[in-house]
Amino acid sequence: MPDILHTTLAFLAALTVLIAIHEYGHYWVATRLGVRVMRFSIGFGKPIWRRQSGPSDTEFVVSAIPLGGYVRMVDEREGPVASEDLPYAFNRQSLPKRVAIVAAGPLFNMLLAVLLYWVVFVSGETGLRPVLGEVPPDSLAAAAGFRIGDEITAIGEQGVPTWGEAMSQLMEHVLDSEQIPITVRTSAGEIILRMLSVPPEVADNPDKLHGRLGFSPWQPDLEPVIERIEPGSAAARAGLRPGDRVVRVDDETVASWQDWVRYVRAHPEVALHIVVLRSGSEVPLEITPAPERGPSGVIGRIGAAVKIPEGIQDEMKVTYRLGFFPAFTAAVAKTYDYSALTLKMIGRMLVGRAALENLSGPLSIAQYAGVSARLGVAQFLKFLAAISVSLGVLNLLPIPVLDGGHLAVYGIEAVMGRPLSERALMLFQQIGLFILISLMGLAFYLDLDRLLN
Repeated sequence: MPDILHTTLAFLAALTVLIAIHEYGHYWVATRLGVRVMRFSIGFGKPIWRRQSGPSDTEFVVSAIPLGGYVRMVDEREGPVASEDLPYAFNRQSLPKRVAIVAAGPLFNMLLAVLLYWVVFVSGETGLRPVLGEVPPDSLAAAAGFRIGDEITAIGEQGVPTWGEAMSQLMEHVLDSEQIPITVRTSAGEIILRMLSVPPEVADNPDKLHGRLGFSPWQPDLEPVIERIEPGSAAARAGLRPGDRVVRVDDETVASWQDWVRYVRAHPEVALHIVVLRSGSEVPLEITPAPERGPSGVIGRIGAAVKIPEGIQDEMKVTYRLGFFPAFTAAVAKTYDYSALTLKMIGRMLVGRAALENLSGPLSIAQYAGVSARLGVAQFLKFLAAISVSLGVLNLLPIPVLDGGHLAVYGIEAVMGRPLSERALMLFQQIGLFILISLMGLAFYLDLDRLLN
């Protein structure tokens, strides 16, 4: 229950910020260009909170359904407009003004992403050094010559100080090229350039990609001693306790924590007979790992954390930060790169080169929000920035009902020299609404499929 509550609160906080910024972009530019805004709403449906200073002022509203928002302007197409309000009606504004008002929402999402990335880069971020752990022999990493202990220093021309940055850069390069140059420092201190080959059929499918790459962070050889048990987990139900040392599982000796993890992951929903050493005595227990979908399929999970000796984690951590102006440049570049990555993925899905499983709906986004919030402020801000970029890019797609659809209509108007007819606009909006509802339904279905399977 605490995890569900935490995830829900993180999701609602993220959604509120992103929607408010997007709609504020429309509102701010509209009011600056002389258009009267009647309502600024976060959410749809019945208002649960409202504020309005005067009868002619904007009404600010929070509505019951938080999946979106809107800015309602004076517009003759929406209903009768008083004669004194006609100069402030949206539909009577010049084409450049209407374009600016509509484009302001996605633009503000991009500006928010730049701001959030800048805050993270200036404040500093702590992460794991990008040192490779065990490399599976049948993986793409092994075929490229990567070895345990290799520390990734750059992907292409971009330096990568942390594991998270390395994986982020890797995903971006996967969509650009089948041959990815990766610079590493070996455990012997030698600087080597390795070429990672990623076939298109692997790059276009996220499930295949994560399973075939073979990159995982280095972990020291740890003793199989439990430090923490998650409440309500398989480990808690089996009676495991902090301080227990796993000695045997199904009559096999457990030499290290890595051996224990590999065995558990390989046996989801299978009753395991284990022996733990507790206060000098051997205690037999039975535990059934819960199934969990991982990058390479369903794996077992028990909800127990290993005891890590002091000093080992500190050796693997790295903190990096940038100066005021370098951080701004890096934030703009990061926003641009993620925008380009989003567009490439959308393009690949449209032509059938990328799997539809790349789509994420509200349930997946809520999960990511909860996980990023638990990882710390920097990770949550980076999550917000990434979603803000995605929201900005998606809203610019030429789908009617979205901002990009309105901009497409204005482009047609500019070419024709006159507005589209009401009938054409209605048909355009109906098509757009059908596409939007279909995409939302598909994303929600994929979310449910991930959760149930």
